[in-house]
Amino acid sequence: MKDETLCLHAGYAPKNTEPRVVPIVQSTTYVYDSTEDVGAVFDDPTKSLIYSRFANPTVMAVEAKIAALEGGIAAMCTSSGQAASLLSLLNICSSGDSFISTAQIYGGTVNLFAVTLKKLGIECIFVDCDAGEEELHAAFRPNTKAVFGETLANPALTVLDIEKFARIAHAHHVPLIIDSTFATPILCKPIAYGADIVVHSTSKYMDGHALQVGGVIVDSGKFDWESGNFPGLTEPDESYHGLHYIKTYGKLAYILKARMQLMRDFGCYPAAHSAFLLNLGLETLALRMERYCQNAQTVAEYLEKAEQIESVSYPGLPNDKYYGLAQKYLKGASGVITFVVEGGKANAVKFMDALTLASNEVHVADIRTCVLHPASATHRQLTDQQLLAAGIHPGLVRFSVGLENVDDILADIKQALDTL
Repeated sequence: MKDETLCLHAGYAPKNTEPRVVPIVQSTTYVYDSTEDVGAVFDDPTKSLIYSRFANPTVMAVEAKIAALEGGIAAMCTSSGQAASLLSLLNICSSGDSFISTAQIYGGTVNLFAVTLKKLGIECIFVDCDAGEEELHAAFRPNTKAVFGETLANPALTVLDIEKFARIAHAHHVPLIIDSTFATPILCKPIAYGADIVVHSTSKYMDGHALQVGGVIVDSGKFDWESGNFPGLTEPDESYHGLHYIKTYGKLAYILKARMQLMRDFGCYPAAHSAFLLNLGLETLALRMERYCQNAQTVAEYLEKAEQIESVSYPGLPNDKYYGLAQKYLKGASGVITFVVEGGKANAVKFMDALTLASNEVHVADIRTCVLHPASATHRQLTDQQLLAAGIHPGLVRFSVGLENVDDILADIKQALDTL
């Protein structure tokens, strides 16, 4: 089935007299006929449902839908995108290990990698997403267990050369993990280009309505974990009576270890009602992404010509540095634009405060147009010099185009620019 059809039908097929819409199974627990049945499930939670910290029928339907959209073998939803990124790495990294990440990733993920994981004894080696192959090969160490990057970075809007990073990661026998939040599987399917694991913050375009936070990990099922570098998958798990994940589950070993071991211990599984709302967003994802891209392209072209704008970053523009990679990997450049307002921070703030249709909020990828000024919000503690060193111009605005009529969005931008 094509994406538009998968969005509606994948993951749930009602039988005779069953509900047409994915039902909300609002229960934490499930009943068994005997004590022996319960014990068997504790030995192997894949035998049946055991507790909604592991799995829930409503959430499972959404997981199957997202896996189908990405072309993966299976998926596991989490309570946030940050949880998805964290578990994707903790599933294969332990204290004393390292992994490589592009520097152009979401700021919250930078904090997770550079600060929190460091406290756990896991080192992140940052590289530039545009680094040459020789430089990338040089970043690997004997204890490197993975490579991480974003398809379309937030808020840098860099486009990752997925095939290059996959080729280099695989040369060192480690998986490539891709955060594809801004692209969604509608605009890019990283697994088709060599990625092994895909994560999303479903809070963004997948949900679309800013209703709840969520995340997901999708396993391609294609990576060979038996190189000897991943003992957690190839050696007995003492917490499951010596279970061997590879021997028992084969291609499903990675995602089932994440569910049976990490989800059991961290408990960051989403509620059934949250999954139900996410599924409503997924049903219109293909349609919405098409309109996001159309609106953003029009807005980016308008901003590129505005005299009050110093520069515009949007991979859909032919003059953009990442236009070529966007043409290769993306079916559209998504709905987020970053641009620098002439006059620095003062004019950027004045412009944003003059907007009436666009909401000034700490969110992105909503159905409604929203804006954020990083220098006043997420990076408020930095001086202008520190902002520039971090790659954030004091006049930078992140503009997330919504689904309003594009003429109304342009009119709002024009009247705000006219105040400068």
